[in-house]
Amino acid sequence: MVGVAVLVALLASACSDANGIVDGIGGPAEGAAPTSPAVVEPSEDVTEEPGPRTASVVMGGDLLWHNTVWHSAAEDHHSTGRGARYDWDPMFAALKPLIESADLAICHSEVPFAAPGAAPKNYPVFAAPRSIAPWVASMGWDACTTASNHSWDQGFDGVTTTAKLFEANDIPYIGTFRNEAERDQPVILTTADGVEVGVVAATYGLNGFVTPDDQWWAVSQTTEVRDDLLDQAARARAAGADIVIAHVHWGTEYDHLPNADQLALADALTASPNVDLVLGEHAHVVQPITQVNGKWVVYGFGNMVAQNEVKRPDAYEGIAIDFEFTERPDGGWLVTRAAYVPTQWNHYRSGHPIRIVDAAGSHLDSVRRAVNGVGHNRGLREEKLTQS
Repeated sequence: MVGVAVLVALLASACSDANGIVDGIGGPAEGAAPTSPAVVEPSEDVTEEPGPRTASVVMGGDLLWHNTVWHSAAEDHHSTGRGARYDWDPMFAALKPLIESADLAICHSEVPFAAPGAAPKNYPVFAAPRSIAPWVASMGWDACTTASNHSWDQGFDGVTTTAKLFEANDIPYIGTFRNEAERDQPVILTTADGVEVGVVAATYGLNGFVTPDDQWWAVSQTTEVRDDLLDQAARARAAGADIVIAHVHWGTEYDHLPNADQLALADALTASPNVDLVLGEHAHVVQPITQVNGKWVVYGFGNMVAQNEVKRPDAYEGIAIDFEFTERPDGGWLVTRAAYVPTQWNHYRSGHPIRIVDAAGSHLDSVRRAVNGVGHNRGLREEKLTQS
């Protein structure tokens, strides 16, 4: 993704105050002979100390592929001619600059992909269109978390199908695994500035599905004691991660406030020296952004795109976060900029394809209330997708 650009500005200044000559101040006295400007010899071997390294992280809500989302992309395909069957770009066009601007952009791919030759499937047991995988790469996402309550919708075959498609498109996937050895290998992403970011992920459950005992490792779950998120975070740190992000699929659907399990797990994760940021999904509505044990926690992004019941307008809202880490002199990392972007989108009907835009009106008010639901988020900034 986008690295850190270094701009070197050469400033020339005449002798006077910093703003130059104002109202004649700084000119020669009346009648005095003009003087030659002072000559400043360039100093030799002057080198500027590089500033501390930084790493920006962008993430958004659930990519939840209901059938009307495919229908919208199919309609866009008929209009633009792009893609074999679906054109996903128009739906997400307003988000693309934010995604491309990040040093590390992460998506949450909530549902598995359909098998080769198989048709996509809608709620309650999903199988997403396969063309989404190459599109994810084209949007600029660097990795996707895949641990969710829908991870086992297509069984272990769905886990491997999803892994192969992401792998074919150079997108690391986090939270589901094809074998135990893969699970033991931390996912560490390197920014253009050489910052190593480890990402771990888990889900609270699998909608009643149970992984076989001999495939317990296939989906990372918060209920596991053999290899929980803290163990995974410790492995990522030991493998050289400068920053470790924990992503959790958790919470109560359509509830804007975190439940007791979320509060307890957020406390445990942020108390660990091996976790620097906690990000959450699943509720399908926005939940608070706050600090726990001095570290940022995003309890719930809401959706990035979905088509829930129209009687739930807050399920057509989401946020994207844009956090920047800065390296401390002692080698640790600190979040020095925390921002969120409120978004909304429309319910699809023929002739009105889905468009993700800046939240406004009652949607914006709803997002703000949710984000500030528990407070303790001093310094958090609200931004827009489209800057005026």
